[in-house]
This record gives sequence, structure tokens and C-alpha cells, in this order.
Amino acid sequence: MLYTELLRLWDGAVQRADSQDWEGALSQLQQISEPTSCTLFNTASAHLMLGQLHLALKALDLTIAKDERLAVGFFQRAAVMMQIDRLEEALSDCIWAQKHMRGNTVIDYKQLGLRFKLYSWQVLYNAAAVYCRMGQWEQAREVLLSASQERGEVRGGNIEAALDSVLREEVLAPLLVPDNVVFRPRKQDVEQLQQRDFLGKAKVISSMIPNDDFGGFEPLRLQKPGFYEPKVDGAQDSRYMRMRVPYMARGPHQLTVPGGAMVFLFGEEDRDGMATVIYDGQRGLLPMSLLDPANVKTSKGKKENRVPSGIPLPPGLKPPTRPQARHSPVARPRVSFSSDTPPPSYSTATHAPPSASDPPQYTDSPARDQHADEAQGAESCSVLVKVHFTYTVALSVPLETTNDEIKNCIAQKLDQPASQLRLRYKQHGSRMLIPLGGEGGPGSTVQDVAEAGRVTLWCQKEDALANRPILHQMVALYDYTAQGPEDLEFSEGDTIDILGEVNEVWLEGHSAGHIGIFPGCFAYRENADIAQCSGL
Repeated sequence: MLYTELLRLWDGAVQRADSQDWEGALSQLQQISEPTSCTLFNTASAHLMLGQLHLALKALDLTIAKDERLAVGFFQRAAVMMQIDRLEEALSDCIWAQKHMRGNTVIDYKQLGLRFKLYSWQVLYNAAAVYCRMGQWEQAREVLLSASQERGEVRGGNIEAALDSVLREEVLAPLLVPDNVVFRPRKQDVEQLQQRDFLGKAKVISSMIPNDDFGGFEPLRLQKPGFYEPKVDGAQDSRYMRMRVPYMARGPHQLTVPGGAMVFLFGEEDRDGMATVIYDGQRGLLPMSLLDPANVKTSKGKKENRVPSGIPLPPGLKPPTRPQARHSPVARPRVSFSSDTPPPSYSTATHAPPSASDPPQYTDSPARDQHADEAQGAESCSVLVKVHFTYTVALSVPLETTNDEIKNCIAQKLDQPASQLRLRYKQHGSRMLIPLGGEGGPGSTVQDVAEAGRVTLWCQKEDALANRPILHQMVALYDYTAQGPEDLEFSEGDTIDILGEVNEVWLEGHSAGHIGIFPGCFAYRENADIAQCSGL
């Protein structure tokens, strides 16, 4: 049972008990599937108020079973047993209650939610009441005399009046916990049952709306839900289109748009000639053949033709346009890229621009198809090299560039000494970083390791391993944190140069410019035939 549900039922029972609705309180308490000693004590109090002594005794039995050191439980059960003439058991409960007082003259149950203080003299008084019912008047008198000697709360005339009653051999009435005193849940826990709005309600103090001349503070304007177009300044840079003729939706996701309506071109044209547009807050499909570019540029005095304002979409990344070159007598063909050549973004970033005397032409030419193969062949004469260092750089080099030459180029690009740089690459389908071969060896040119006109290299700055041959290489399976200064620390996926074996478990390796030992089970040998190489 959830603690919140227990609190809710417990608090409801206490509220009904305060209003003297003991049947309602009992109904709430009986709904608790996992009662505690406190709720069971309250159940016994409700049964006592309804005159159900045997049910109250059963509830008190369960209370003491939940908490075997609850002195007030034994005290209350002794009083109930006296009322049903179970005197021996009542005397036993008085003894147990006195024992669980643990030598204290008083126990305050306020911290447990019961506004009641149990005094030692009250327990002795009930014991004397039991002796009175058993006819042992001398025992009752001795117990009352010991109770009169208890220090603590002022007892008033209770003990003196009880002694007089014993001398007259009158039976004493047992003491009970007051009727309106029950265990209550913590006030802090009950307050948490109510839902709280810690953040509060949102309050708009300003509104910035696209295409709006007003700038400042104003109340929130009601917006029509749906899709809205971003703000644009003119037809040249906008994607606003105007419907040439009316169009009725003929399929799913299509829109019905009247003729002359202005729409925003949201997506590119697909194979079926349909384009995704936004119209009147709705996104759908329209035939591209029915759309004409619309001029949305208006003058300052004409605001009636302004495009409706709306919530702007997130800003999109627009690729840079190529520079417009001057016309030359001989138009050069447009360069077409195949799947084996780098995209224009790489070409424009890595290739040197043509001279001003012979600027490139990117306009359509009738001889485009005739010279496409020649342009592709010229493009394939170079290789795009991407180098991962502390940052990533890219450069374009000829296919015949040797590894030593490209290492010098990278060192010049990174402004680092070439002797301290080590280049590695990954073979296709492998996770291991393999040192780039030296001149004259396997992989002596960039062309030998290039794939589809590209090469990706990993560069590390480290001292050369002088007189330390590399036996083989391994790939780290897991992260390993150094436990001492002699350990080699690495991360999952790092390539480790194996320099030797310490024992059957530990290996000596080199990675990222550091030499140390590590457990061999933290790495695996992907390829046992890797050439022994000291690296660049």
C-alpha cells in the first residue's frame, strides 16, 4: 500500500474522530490494507467508543503484535481486560506496561502523534484496580502506597481517594486513555498530500511577433494554431508562391487552395511533382506546376498586402552560393560530381581557387555532357585528406604524394615538428589504427590508402620510440584507469602498441605518447599479421 494512501485514510479517520463520528472513522481505518500500530490503536479506540469491547481487545492485540514495546498499548489493553473480567491477563499487562516504562516516571507520546503522557503511577493504579477485583485488598493497598511515592507529575487526590476506597473495600475504576486522544499523522506529511504548484502560472510580459512593426511590451496576442512561415524581405530570397488556378485536394495530405492564394514552399518537389507547402496554418501537398513565385516585397505605405504574421520556424542552414563570375568568350562546362568524388562543400573548402584571369563559369552550357568525363578525370587527380588532431583539418593533395611529403604538409598545417607527429589510418571494416607506412614500404603513397578519393588520418604528437620495436598492436576493449605511475591509461577503442610481455597477465604497451603496463584482458589483437613498425 502506498504511504500517501495510508496517510489519506489515516487523516480522514482522525478528522471523523474529532467530530465524534466513530463509525465513519472505523470505516476509514478498515480500508487500510497494511495497518500500523498507530492506526490499530485508533481502531481499538473507535471500538471502545462504540461499546465493542471484544473487537477493541482484538485490535489492541494486533497493536502490541506490531509494536511489542508500546507501553501505552499494554496499559490500554489491561483496562479493557478488567472490563471483561480477564483479571490475570490484565495484571500481566500492567506488569509489562511497567517494564516497558524502562524506569521512567513518564513517557510522552507526542512525537508519535498521541497527545498523551503515560505516568508510572497510572500503571500502578490499574494494577491496584485489578487486585481490588481479585479481592486482594492488602495487595491493592501496598501498590497504591508505592504509587504515592512515585516522583513526577502531581497526582492530586487520585491516590489518596483510591486508598480511602480500598480501606472501604470499594472496587477502583480502571484508568484509560481519554476518548478523544488518538494517534495522528505528522502535520508535515499531511500537507504534502495537497498538490502544490511550485512554478506558478506563466505570465507573459512581452511579445515579439515576426513581421510586426510594434516593438516593446504588450499583452500576448492570440495566435492561430498550426504552421507559420518565417519572416522574409523579398521574393528573391523568399519561398512564397502564388497559386495560378484553384486546386481541389485529390489525395491524402493534399490541400484545397483557391486561385491566387499565397502559400509558403516548405519542402522541395518530389518525384510526383508535388511540393510541401504551408497555407492558412496547415501543411500539405500541392502540384509544383501550379505555383508561381510571388513578390512579397511591399512599400512602407502599403501594409494591406503584408504576409500574415506567425510563429517563426527554427532558423535553417542555407548553403553559401557560388560567386557570380564574369562572362568569358569560352564558357567552361559545369562540373558534375559522381559518387566517387567529394561533394562541392569539400572541393570549395580544400581546392585552391582559380586565377582571376581565368574565372570559373557555372552557367549552363550546351557542351556540358561532352566535357563531363574530362572534368571528372581532372577532379580525381587529387585526394581529400582529413586529419584528426586536437582539432580537425582538411587538405587536398595529389595522388602521387608520398607519406613523408604528406606528413610534412600536415606538420606545416598544424605548426608542429614533423618528427613528433605520428600518422595512422584505419583499413576498411577495421577498428584498429595502423601506422601509415614509410616511404618505399606498403602504403608509401596516399593513393595506396585512399578510398573513394578520401583519406582519414589520425595524428598524435609523441616522442619516437627509440630502440623499442613494436611486437604487435591491440585494440582496447574497455577503459582502463591507471592504478599507479607505472600503469598505462587508455580508453575503449584506442590502439595500443605492444612492446613486451611482463607476465602471463600483464603487458607493456605504448599509447598516446605514454608507456606503461596494463592487464592483457583489457585489449584484444584484431590482426596478428600487422607489420612490425616503429611508426612515424
